[in-house]
Amino acid sequence: MTPRRTKFYLDPQNGKWKGVCSGIAEYTGIDATWVRIAAVLVTIMGAFPWTLIAYVLAAWLADNKPYGLYHDKEDAKFWQGVRSNPARSTRDVRSKFRDIDRRLADIEVYYTSRNTRLANEIDNLR
Repeated sequence: MTPRRTKFYLDPQNGKWKGVCSGIAEYTGIDATWVRIAAVLVTIMGAFPWTLIAYVLAAWLADNKPYGLYHDKEDAKFWQGVRSNPARSTRDVRSKFRDIDRRLADIEVYYTSRNTRLANEIDNLR
């Protein structure tokens, strides 16, 4: 079964301890250093037992990130965008397909139109 790219995974390869903060950073697209600083600040500001409990629960319940989940950095960025704003990602993909479809239609019109110069070139190749 292939792993889901929109699921939260622990990232122990880039993590300091269990990879929870680096998993959150990879899931949201925020730098892991900022996630770690935010976790420490929230803990210091008075949420001490709850942040520790949430951290341990996340480390216990979440799966480790599968090896080779993303092909490259561009693929990882795309899936971060899908997680953060699926509607925008859908619009972007539709826009790209519309552009490709328009370009293919232009090519089709060029090749199927009565283009004598193109017809002569094709005949010369035979």
